[in-house]
Amino acid sequence: MIQKYIENANFEDTGFHYTLSLISGKHKMVILYCLMEFQVVRFNELKRYLKNISDKTLSANLKELEADRLIVRTEYPQIPPKVEYSLSDLGKSLMVVLDQLCIWGEENRPRK
Repeated sequence: MIQKYIENANFEDTGFHYTLSLISGKHKMVILYCLMEFQVVRFNELKRYLKNISDKTLSANLKELEADRLIVRTEYPQIPPKVEYSLSDLGKSLMVVLDQLCIWGEENRPRK
């Protein structure tokens, strides 16, 4: 009986798949967490927070998060250029989920 349901099920049609597609990758959840914690952050501050990330990788992740409407990029017309990143309302709504991941990790990580 369950085999019949599995054959007709499509993981890609689930909300879980959609959520994972937005936050998958090595850095996206960390970027979102940083923006949740510090609210408005510049590129170089994100780079320092993430430590071992190339400019190209960080830039690509930020562009994807912006395209997915999870973050807002604010560019100020000045010299030198100033760009800040913050969570969008949609991104803020995702923080409830990420916060639960943090709580679970704190409660279940091995203690030294």
